[in-house]
Amino acid sequence: MVVGSFGASIVVARWLSARGLGELAVINVTISLAVQIASIGLPSAIAYHVSKNRDVRVAASCNALLFGILAGIASSLIVVSLSFASPGLFGSVAPTLFAIAAISIPFTLMMLLGYHVLLALEKPVLFNLLDVAAPLLMLFNAVLVLVVMRSGLVMLVSFNTAANCLIGCAAVVIVARKLWQGSDRLRWRIDLSIFKRMLGTGIKFYIAIVAGLIIVRADLLIVNHFRGRAEAGVYAVASQLANLLMVLPAVIVTILFPKVAASDDRQGILAMRVTRHTSLLMFIICAATVPLAFALPVVYGNAFSDSTIQLLILLPGVYLLSVESVLAQQFLALGVPATISVFWILTAVLSVTLNLILVPKFGARAAAIDSTISYLFIFVLVAIYSYMRTGNRLWDALVPSRAEFRELLSPERWRTRLEKA
Repeated sequence: MVVGSFGASIVVARWLSARGLGELAVINVTISLAVQIASIGLPSAIAYHVSKNRDVRVAASCNALLFGILAGIASSLIVVSLSFASPGLFGSVAPTLFAIAAISIPFTLMMLLGYHVLLALEKPVLFNLLDVAAPLLMLFNAVLVLVVMRSGLVMLVSFNTAANCLIGCAAVVIVARKLWQGSDRLRWRIDLSIFKRMLGTGIKFYIAIVAGLIIVRADLLIVNHFRGRAEAGVYAVASQLANLLMVLPAVIVTILFPKVAASDDRQGILAMRVTRHTSLLMFIICAATVPLAFALPVVYGNAFSDSTIQLLILLPGVYLLSVESVLAQQFLALGVPATISVFWILTAVLSVTLNLILVPKFGARAAAIDSTISYLFIFVLVAIYSYMRTGNRLWDALVPSRAEFRELLSPERWRTRLEKA
């Protein structure tokens, strides 16, 4: 994912300049927001319910497929209508580009739902193959369209849309085969009672997911709206690299989610242990990224020189949000506390407010500062709530114990792991 996303952005920046990269980034963020808003939290709800009860996997998947098609089409029409009715909302990005990209929304939504079915069925290899396909195809498309064909942004968006549609169809076929495999008695059906339960759970996840996406991605749209495509393109590099650094905690959460959801670990023992290890890893990764930040203008070009400062500003927030995302998993055994959703809403309001006040005057650097402040805010709220609900101290979430350090550094442990691999 890192290679595909990073590589594609470098090719686009070199061939289409900061303005072209800014346009593409705005389109991608808009489509991502549209997909998550249309999902109403059902992807996480599927993983949650199927992890707890495998017997509902077929009905839940059928419900998700039908919902994905209908909600995806509706979301596509809304995005296209907004782009043509209020073009100023997206800066100077052509509405035609949004019309092309919006075709992929139903397929991307089905892909997202399919991912979470595979997650609940504990099929990590298939999950990873599908998840990595999109960024690698984006890199392939960038090289093919811009370098080989010497075409432009319209063709690139068209190829990326086709790739997302293809992956969405592949996800549906793979999930269907896995559900059918090993049983001749599975009956494909829509179950409204299961859908109502999924919807109730999904709404709880939905608020946190959409608020989180707004906090992490909406600042780019605000920069584009007030400061233009070129500055948005520069900020897209810094924010994209920051988001790529958070792929590791996202993967950890993906693996941890069904295990905690299926358990009765009300003290969050497993989640706290994983959080400590994540904290150590992310500290090392963020520290190692500092010299990389100074190489960005060399890789992308002199026009992207300010992305170095922007990334350095984002790094403390990246560490804090990464730790928070894993720490919050301990509450899944308790259901999905409404308090966590309230925290995300408050953080989203803070983030958008700061961006709307500061970005018009101070630009993308202000967006980076606003993001780090927002990440710190949600981290502090979740840490305090964790202590109040479970008694787990912040220090216990940040630093591995001596025994864990000894275990991590034990040659015998690594020898055993290598033998198993």
